Amino acid sequence: MASLRPSSIRHLTTTLHTTRLLPAQRRWARVHDVRFHATHDTQARIEDRYRRLLEEKAQQEGYNGDISKLKEAYKDKISMLRQKAAVPGATAPLPRAEDIFNSRPSSASTPAASAWPNPPPAPESAPLDSISPTSPNHKNPAVKTLSSFIDVGKVLELPTKEIETIWRLRHASNPRSLSAAVPTKTWQVMYQMARRHPQFILPGLPRAPTEAEAADPAVQDAAGTSEGSPIHFLQWTFPSPNTVTVLFTHLAEYKLRGQYAQPHTTMTHHLELAGPKSLVLCQGNVIEGRGVSLEEGKWLLMCLQKFYTSQAPAVGEGQGIGAQLRSSRRSLLERFTAGDATFNLEELMSEAERIG
Repeated sequence: MASLRPSSIRHLTTTLHTTRLLPAQRRWARVHDVRFHATHDTQARIEDRYRRLLEEKAQQEGYNGDISKLKEAYKDKISMLRQKAAVPGATAPLPRAEDIFNSRPSSASTPAASAWPNPPPAPESAPLDSISPTSPNHKNPAVKTLSSFIDVGKVLELPTKEIETIWRLRHASNPRSLSAAVPTKTWQVMYQMARRHPQFILPGLPRAPTEAEAADPAVQDAAGTSEGSPIHFLQWTFPSPNTVTVLFTHLAEYKLRGQYAQPHTTMTHHLELAGPKSLVLCQGNVIEGRGVSLEEGKWLLMCLQKFYTSQAPAVGEGQGIGAQLRSSRRSLLERFTAGDATFNLEELMSEAERIG
């Protein structure tokens, strides 16, 4: 019988011992809540993402790649940009009630400028069923009606599908135009939500940060961006009984110019066919030279529809994923309108990513 060397005996013993213990093995893994990492330490995550660019910038400025020295050198500029980009309830705390009361001007004083100017008073709107397809806009003759684009009388004789086709072909020649046809049932939900929440913010499509934004996260705030996505301010207006318009403006520009900020995208909803054809025709434009592409304009309109159709659930509606998403978006709208301090951009970005 062949003898076994001591090393072979140790190997055999170890193998048998390991095989015998395998069924009883336990893996003590640590589970982390990824939601915490996704919604906290935003500035640290941005710095990690752009660390190489920050170090290169620090090297170019003569700080030997030291990011802390670079931030110290730009401290005053960072502070100024943060103050300009502060959005109450989103990136800055809400003012206290007593401060708001004390800041109200008296009847004899000049009204103070507000960071969020109130929209112009909306006219009393008539029910959709009472709107005549050929009624003019008496209150605002400068507003283009549906008859400015198509012959409403002839269109009334056509089926809905043909009307939608004609409407899209009417705007197909303009490379920066936007057009859509919304069922009246969907529009009624959007209209009610727009009345309750006439202002909101939405994230645009992600883009590569500029050199200045990569050098310091505070510059992103001043530029109205969140992790590479520009933030846009939207405002609903109701210029006449037959038309409702939504305006999109860069948040940074709106913070600087208020009601005088120039919109980059517009979308007007024409209600003349809402009653007789159960259809609301929409047309708008992405204005050239305002820093927004046609694709981003379409993205903003898609986000707009998703958020403004998140009405309260009907009686008996289940609590599925769709209902939960509508509830989250409705909550964001309500908190923004109320100026709730719990509203934050990261939650808004998360909801927008689900839409995409």
